[in-house]
Amino acid sequence: MTSPLDPDSIAQYLIDSPHFFEEHAELLGKIRLSSPLLGRAVSLQERQMEILREKIKVQDLRLADMVRNAQENDASAQKLFGWARSLLLARNDVDLPHTLVDGLRSTFAVPQATLRLWGVAEAYSHTWFAAAASEDVKIFANGLSMPFCGGNNDFEAASWLEQDVQSIAMLPLRSGSTSSATFGLLVLGSPDAQRFSADMATDFLVQIGETASAALACLLE
Repeated sequence: MTSPLDPDSIAQYLIDSPHFFEEHAELLGKIRLSSPLLGRAVSLQERQMEILREKIKVQDLRLADMVRNAQENDASAQKLFGWARSLLLARNDVDLPHTLVDGLRSTFAVPQATLRLWGVAEAYSHTWFAAAASEDVKIFANGLSMPFCGGNNDFEAASWLEQDVQSIAMLPLRSGSTSSATFGLLVLGSPDAQRFSADMATDFLVQIGETASAALACLLE
């Protein structure tokens, strides 16, 4: 008696016999498979074409996503360049902080932005950006290895901004590496609770913080 055919054995036989359908080409038109796209039985060749079309569609979507990300990154890079250029064009040192925060608001559509510096030169000790910051703020800023983003939990730095700050980003300002002591804090705020979320990428904010740090270092004593 002939033993019942084992599906796994059939599959393995077809894998081991790559020329099977070349030798039995008529089967390609006779084998019928169900199509989840068409809702009816189709030939093996038609089903293969459906699978290929689906793979191509997935690849097209991935490519479109890559192109969109590249365009967004390019737009962000152009904005960063324009903002950095405005810092270089500042007429004098005391204009830098205002140019910096005003540029962040206009270039990056940040609703609110401000900063505080400590250890500034005597000539700048009475300016708005050298206003007092508590030791707690300085300790917090010094402990940041990367920008902080999240909801406003009544942070002291949020009081430097206008009212209705639902989310906040705080960027430490340092004259050197991340291990260097901070000399200030750059603060961005928004009434949108999701604008600066805890899970957002911070690579771009790091670049903003490093650029701001380099520009403002000339104000230190």
